[in-house]
Amino acid sequence: MRPEDAAAIRDLPLFHDAREETFAGLVHAGFLQRFPPGVVLVNESDPAGFLHVVVDGLVEMFTTGSGRETTISIIRPVGTFILAAVLNDDVYLQSARTLEKSQVLMIPGQAVRAAITADPAFMQATVAELARGYRRMVKEVKNQKLRTGAERLANWLLQEEAASGGEGYVELEFEKRVLSALLGMTPENLSRAFAVVRKHGVSTEGAHIRITDRAALVRFACPSPLIDQPE
Repeated sequence: MRPEDAAAIRDLPLFHDAREETFAGLVHAGFLQRFPPGVVLVNESDPAGFLHVVVDGLVEMFTTGSGRETTISIIRPVGTFILAAVLNDDVYLQSARTLEKSQVLMIPGQAVRAAITADPAFMQATVAELARGYRRMVKEVKNQKLRTGAERLANWLLQEEAASGGEGYVELEFEKRVLSALLGMTPENLSRAFAVVRKHGVSTEGAHIRITDRAALVRFACPSPLIDQPE
């Protein structure tokens, strides 16, 4: 593993305060692999054998049922999945696949559980990570239940624009069908939502989205720290 990749993983809240020997042991036990786009990394209902760390690329968390499929979240570098299943030594509740060429570190679940027992700081960081995950879930439920599709899209655009530097542009990194599932709507409803936000300071050209009137978009989106503030 490149030193810069190890340093980026070390900076994650989950690993930041772990003892040096704990972190070194986890990385040494792991498998760093590259995957092309479209590879399913884990399947829901399979035993959780590994904690995955996305070092490079883009990973979609998704689930299926009754002949339907939806996107749960998008994991960007550097990010982890699925900690809760690994800690419980249980099955995955969601599946994961690469959206683009990705590099993923897979740390055996047994090594993670052993490190928690041996390193109190790592245990505390794990509890904090689970708490953040719970809060993210509650915020997403509120987002889905309290907002229209267009309002969810507007707030997603504001978050993405801020994450990319706040320069008024959003580059869609994946297909719009993935975005529609992520926001809890059909592709047809996503098209209608884009038609709505275009009236509130947004212009689009393929994957290129520009916020032309941020104040107007904020007035429409009504962002709330109890939903939109990152954890």
